[in-house]
Formats: sequence, C-alpha cells, structure tokens
Amino acid sequence: MQNTINDYLASNREKHLKELTEWLSIPSISSLSAHKEDTIKGAEWLAQALKDIGMENVELYPTKGHPVVYADWLHAEGKPTVLIYGHYDVQPVDPLHLWETPPFVPTVREDKIYARGATDDKGQSFMHLKAIEAIMQTQGELPVNVKFLIEGEEEIGSVHLPEFVEKNQELLASDVILISDTGMQEKGKPAICYGLRGLAGVQIDVKGAKGDLHSGLYGGGVQNAIHALVQLLDSFRDENGVIQVDRFYEKVEPITDEEKKAYEALNFSEDELKKELAVSELFGEEGFSYLERTWVRPTLEVNGVWGGFQGEGIKTVLPNEAHAKITCRLVPHQDPDEIVMLLTKHIHAHMPAGVEVTVTPFDKGAPYVTPYDHPAIQAAGRSYEKVYGVPTAYTRGGGSIPIVATFDQILKKPIVLMGFGLPGENFHAPNEHFHLENFDQGLRVIADYLYEIVQSLD
Repeated sequence: MQNTINDYLASNREKHLKELTEWLSIPSISSLSAHKEDTIKGAEWLAQALKDIGMENVELYPTKGHPVVYADWLHAEGKPTVLIYGHYDVQPVDPLHLWETPPFVPTVREDKIYARGATDDKGQSFMHLKAIEAIMQTQGELPVNVKFLIEGEEEIGSVHLPEFVEKNQELLASDVILISDTGMQEKGKPAICYGLRGLAGVQIDVKGAKGDLHSGLYGGGVQNAIHALVQLLDSFRDENGVIQVDRFYEKVEPITDEEKKAYEALNFSEDELKKELAVSELFGEEGFSYLERTWVRPTLEVNGVWGGFQGEGIKTVLPNEAHAKITCRLVPHQDPDEIVMLLTKHIHAHMPAGVEVTVTPFDKGAPYVTPYDHPAIQAAGRSYEKVYGVPTAYTRGGGSIPIVATFDQILKKPIVLMGFGLPGENFHAPNEHFHLENFDQGLRVIADYLYEIVQSLD
C-alpha cells in the first residue's frame, strides 16, 4: 500500500510542484490592506484545491478579517478524526531589493523552491492536500476522518480565529490536531516540536514638537524624538541580554535537569550556526545555551525603528516623531496580557522628558507545551523514522503559533506539530525557500501518519 502511495507521489511530482507554484504566486499578505483581495484569492484557490482532491463541505467562513477555509471527509466510520490546521497568509516581503528572484515568482534553484510562503506555511500546508490526494487516488478512501481548518491571519496573530473556534467547537471536533508549521532539527534529522513560545507585541509612537524643527535653530534645546526613543529602547535590556522590565521573569520556571540533558544530547553546534548565519558571535542571556535561549527563555526584541528623514542626502532637522515595534517571546506561565501591561508601565516610566508616548498592543498568543510521550505524538515520531531512517528528536520551538494555545484551551485535544522546514530557510526574511527533499519526504511521512494514527488511538 505504502509503495503504491509513494509511486503516485513520485509520478505526480511535477504536477504537484506546478500547483504549488500557482498558489505561491498569490501575494496573500494578510497584514497589508493593499493585498486584501489577493488574500481572498489565496483562500479561494485553496478551497478549489480541496474540492479537487475529494474533500467535501468545502466552505469559506467569513470572519471580521480574512476568511477561514474549512473542508472535511468523514466516511471512515469508527476511526479517529484528524483536524489539519495551516495558514494561507504570508509575511510582507520587505526589503524587496534583497530578494534574488521576485518573492511571488516561485523559482526552483538547487532543488529548493524560492518564494514567500514556500515554507511558512503554504508549502507545508499544501503537502497535506497532496498526501491525502495520493491516498484517495490509490486506495479510494482515507484511513481516518479528516477536517481542514486553514486560516488567513496567522501572520497577524490569528486575530479572529479564537472566536471562530469557540463558536464552532462541534464543527471542529476531532481526536488529534495536526499542524505542519514548524521545522526539523537539521537536514536529514526530523524533529517533533512539543512546545512553542507565546507572543506579545506592541508599537511605540513617540511625539515631540508640533512638527520637524531646524536642527541649527533648535538642536540642543528641544528634545529629539529619535534620541528619546533610542534612550527608551536601550532601557529594555542590559549588555548581557537580560530584560530589565520589572517582573518580566516573575513566572518563568527554570529549565529542568532532564530537559537540559535532552538538549545537550542533540549535539547542536553553535559554531556551525555562526558559520551559517555569517556572524562572529551569538548573543543572549549569560548562563544559557543557544537552544535554551531560543526554546525555554523569554525574549524582548526590537523588530523595527523608523522616524526622521529617509531620503537621499541629508536633511538637518529634529524629527518630531519616532516609532518602534517590539515583540516578546514568552514561555509557559507568562500571560501575554500581563506582559503587555508590564511593557507599557516600563515605557511610561522610562520615557525621557519633552515627548509624549503612545503604546499600541498588537500580536498576542499564549505559550504551549504538551507531554511528548502522548501516543499521537509518538506515532508521528515513528512515521518520521520510517521515511528518514533516523531517530526523531523531540524539541521545543522558539517561534509562536498563537492559535495552538487556543486549540489546547478550547478543543482540548493533543496537538502534533509535524514540521518539515529547516532553520536556514529564511521564513519571514528575503529569499524564503523550501528544500524539495523535505517536500518529497514529508509527503510520505504525512501519508504514513494517517495510517499510523489509527493504530495509536484505537
């Protein structure tokens, strides 16, 4: 049976890549209003693709933002139901000049497909459609019941999905939730992520004088909004990367000896990472390894700063406005709303005189951790091992998928984070790409898992 499925995937590879190219060509950037119609187009393309592989009850559910795409196939009587989650929206492409090829003109180079969304998350979500297509075309039916829930707002914090999930618990009822929006440990080494950090983000807007001022006439006598913002941003962390926001670490639990030993056993090379990133040194809290800093410690990062004259040459002004965006990655027991409150309190306490400040909350999501010995997760590990031929690592992820914690809190079912991306694939950055080796292998893993999960949950 598996050989038949694998043969189908191999013989239809070019067709599948052509379809993926069509989907990646749609600039479904959820955060930019200029791409609202493109985002809807991405949802409509997905809905048709779900119909084409034999899914039923395909529907675009409206939200206050971008629509949710739902579909199902529920004819495996007495068998488990798998809810497959993904997202069809993508990040903005700036800075555009750093892309070697246009971000929405998918290009294959060195067995990698380059495009925005190639790995996060269109490419990985698409794999579930093609794995199911292969089973349907070769076996005539699925071994499990399947539901799809693909949203269009993950890259802006899944703003409206929690309300949808709360109102549609019966529609989304399942035995396990399957998500491919994470990564592998490294090339050839699969990993299942059993924990994700949460997220809290804010925008800081600093306002000084009523307008830009001549730096010769007013410089040294009136507060410069950019200087004030820089001073504020510098107050967030000390020289060792320790966050200085009062009570920020209050609920952070120390890493256990068991986890510490497990991370050490992964033999992660920080030297290799430095080479890959072309940096001379890594940076972070003293006393913690890179994996600990990025998996089990919270962070505060400045994501963007702007203000003043940006054109060619020089313009001698005192800018009256300056702006910054910051995000914090959170670990278990840290509450996003509380962290935003602590950030806001810190900002107002440390803002220099002569300016006003406004703090606007943005993305928020709770952290998530699940026992990695759950049968549904162990079944995924076995499917990885069959295809890749090596043991599966169990890791935490440094990133955030805000809706995961919502699924955990509302649907209360095990969540399997079965990712196929690699750390260096530039998701959220120019030249995002997806290794086609993992596209091919991942299709086989997903198809195998839909059979493996039946035995695990029976």
